[in-house]
Amino acid sequence: MAEHNQLVWFRNDFRLTDNSAWAAACAGGRPVAAVYLFCEQQLVGQHDVGAPRLDFNARNLECLRDQLAQAGVPFLFLDAGTFARVPDRLARLCRDLDIATVHWNDEYAWNERARDRAVCEALDEIGVAVEVHTDQVLIAPDRIRTQAGDPYKVFTPFRRAWLQELRRDDYAERVADRPRAVAPAKAAGALEDAAVAERLAQHRDAGQPERFPAGEKAAAQRLSDFAGERIRAYREQRNFPALDATSALSPYLSAGVISVRACLRAALEANDGELDSGEAGVVTWITELAWREFYRGVLVNFPWVNRHLPFRRETAAVPWRHDEEEFRRWCDGKTGYPIVDAAQRQLNETGWMHNRLRMVTAMFLTKHLLIDWRWGERYFMQKLVDGDFASNNGGWQWSASTGTDAQPYFRIFNPVTQSEKFDPDGEFIRRFVPELRDRRGKAIHQPLESADMLSGDYPPAIVEHRFARERALNAFKQNL
Repeated sequence: MAEHNQLVWFRNDFRLTDNSAWAAACAGGRPVAAVYLFCEQQLVGQHDVGAPRLDFNARNLECLRDQLAQAGVPFLFLDAGTFARVPDRLARLCRDLDIATVHWNDEYAWNERARDRAVCEALDEIGVAVEVHTDQVLIAPDRIRTQAGDPYKVFTPFRRAWLQELRRDDYAERVADRPRAVAPAKAAGALEDAAVAERLAQHRDAGQPERFPAGEKAAAQRLSDFAGERIRAYREQRNFPALDATSALSPYLSAGVISVRACLRAALEANDGELDSGEAGVVTWITELAWREFYRGVLVNFPWVNRHLPFRRETAAVPWRHDEEEFRRWCDGKTGYPIVDAAQRQLNETGWMHNRLRMVTAMFLTKHLLIDWRWGERYFMQKLVDGDFASNNGGWQWSASTGTDAQPYFRIFNPVTQSEKFDPDGEFIRRFVPELRDRRGKAIHQPLESADMLSGDYPPAIVEHRFARERALNAFKQNL
């Protein structure tokens, strides 16, 4: 019967465990079907999603397909091309399957929100109900406001308000696990899913390393391993890229293979239920979850950042350079600054980069080379397996001093100092810059000043630090 048929629209939430939309759709033993709409032209052509993320999505969709099959739920993989075609495709599917309600988990970027509004209108015209669930964040962006009712522009007061909101009466419910619903044997409609595996396989990339195994079990195991021990040393060790000291859960969170609720539950369990006291490592990691939610709020509350504009609109006057040759050297890890080059090569080889190094390399591009931050933002999205628009845009604007918490006059990292502090023995550099494997002591951190100092094929420094720093400071001072 139409009043019972439910459809779950999976987006960036490739799991059944602790999934709000899935649990709600399956409540009460109602027949359920599932759909994923692939918008390749939108993702690749407009959102700069690259092969590492597409491959990771495809592998996790394969796991999701298998889980749905075990639950007796038909799964349809549809090509929509662009977001503009999604409303019509979903409306037709709902008519074909006699769907009463469509469930999905909310997303926060501008284009995704516009797409969802159009879907709601299309479904309302044919009498299909919509239930939208908060699942990607612990607290919906519109719930955290200053006393004046304004959204926060600075992270530290946002974090305080975020923690306060988590302590409210419904805190336990908000963090609690959503039951893993089991769909009824009588699923809605008779979807043909034999071609799903073939369609997914087309978006697999054999050249991508599987440093991040797909599926809920892999994500849960990674969280368990981290929260079981390493989280306690997270504050002291998280900035050292040669160490296995971070959770490396960002791909799973960005694709929704694990819930942010599961992450917070694990942290609280490791910290005797404390949010901002107790184990310093746990508190620091919870703060990273807060940063993730802060940047999603920025997308919603300051919508111009979705359109390639700086958060601090006055910084549009900064005269960014558009030197394609220097940009390419940065992309390829051939700047002559060892820590920058090692980080870029880690990204190119593995599809992932250590978070401290994301700041170092982003600041090098924007402050040392004075190249437009949007060039780097796009390159990261194309290369990162955890490519996430909110966090990527927020991080790049933070580094470029165009975003929140912007401090242009002293946020100019010295890459040599960063290297000496966070890779003191040069272990990380040698791992990714083999041309320097024979250099010892502090020499491993130093850029080469001239061609006669070259080691193998390693290039001389692309720019001198003092000159670059003064150039960046002048560019901001004279144009703000």
